[in-house]
Amino acid sequence: MTRVDFHILGETWRERRDLYACKVVEKAWKRGFRVHLHSRSPEHARELDRLLWTFRAGSFIPHALYPGEETPLPPVTIGHDIQPEEACQVLVNLADEVPPAFGRFERIIELAGPEEEARQCARQRYRFYRERGYPLETHER
Repeated sequence: MTRVDFHILGETWRERRDLYACKVVEKAWKRGFRVHLHSRSPEHARELDRLLWTFRAGSFIPHALYPGEETPLPPVTIGHDIQPEEACQVLVNLADEVPPAFGRFERIIELAGPEEEARQCARQRYRFYRERGYPLETHER
């Protein structure tokens, strides 16, 4: 069954939620997992694509926007509405809603910012998963 981890970001992460997501993606990829980064919008997906190249000096994470023309897909994909057809183990969600086809993933990382609106959206997603019986973990950052 899919495991869901909520990372509750503190005040110091207010402006750096996407940066934190890049670090989570890097950690999962280095552990050998295929990762899909679910963005809020197509524009946000392009921002994340650029950020994965620059978020840390010397970092390299093989990634591509999805859908795209790359075949085969790299181990990290970034998208908005469409989940990759190839199996990915980890989904990192940066959107306010539960992503489509979330149950195909072994693990979901949900990020909640410190702003009240972000917390309310995260609470709704938490209830959604809890009501369906998914195992939940919460981590304060």
